[in-house]
Amino acid sequence: MAYELYYWDGLQGRGEFIRLALEEAAADYIDVARQSDGMAAMMRFLKSRTEPHIPFAPPFLKDGDLIVSHVANILLYLGPKLGLAPQDESLRFVANGLQLTITDFVAEVHDTHHPLSTNAYYEDQKEAAKHRSADFIEHRIPKFLGYFERVLKQNPAGSGHAVGGSLTYVDLSLFQVFEGLRYAFPRATRKLAKDYPAVAAVHDMVQKRPNISRYLESDRRLDFNESGIFRHYVELDQDA
Repeated sequence: MAYELYYWDGLQGRGEFIRLALEEAAADYIDVARQSDGMAAMMRFLKSRTEPHIPFAPPFLKDGDLIVSHVANILLYLGPKLGLAPQDESLRFVANGLQLTITDFVAEVHDTHHPLSTNAYYEDQKEAAKHRSADFIEHRIPKFLGYFERVLKQNPAGSGHAVGGSLTYVDLSLFQVFEGLRYAFPRATRKLAKDYPAVAAVHDMVQKRPNISRYLESDRRLDFNESGIFRHYVELDQDA
């Protein structure tokens, strides 16, 4: 039975972290919201008054009767099934911790363009967004990417991967973060590969993997756009 991924139609967003894992593993899955009546099907789950274990928001994954929500939780569940988690069970919790840190980072990316309210338009909080983005570029990008640079260099396996000796979903997620930052802040990230060579090496390695490469060239890979998490607004970008 195919996995069913539920996320907003037309957006990479948080759903992309799940798609990358499913695509790398060549797993059979349905991107439900992109199907006929898919958005309505997703909303039936979200608004249900009878469904047990309902998710708060997408993305969520349906595997048979089981519904798993939240990106890190979904990847913790899928990782072993897809061969994208460490063999050592204790390291799976290390991987989950790294993915949760990526979750924190992604939330801060979102807040660069919506620092005051998710219910207000970007145009209604543009000045606050400028201040938030300047701080994000100066302090938060180095904080997070500097951390992952150390994680990669200090991995005892010396493998060039985030955790353990082989590819995991954390590496795939680092690829997506790297791509998203370069889209959203092209000026600020011009020296990203020079400043964080280990993270850049993971990005390049993932990009060249056959299944990922085919996915990136397919129409299944949605474009970044100004309705997603990683948004490019010229006025928010600046030199790092």
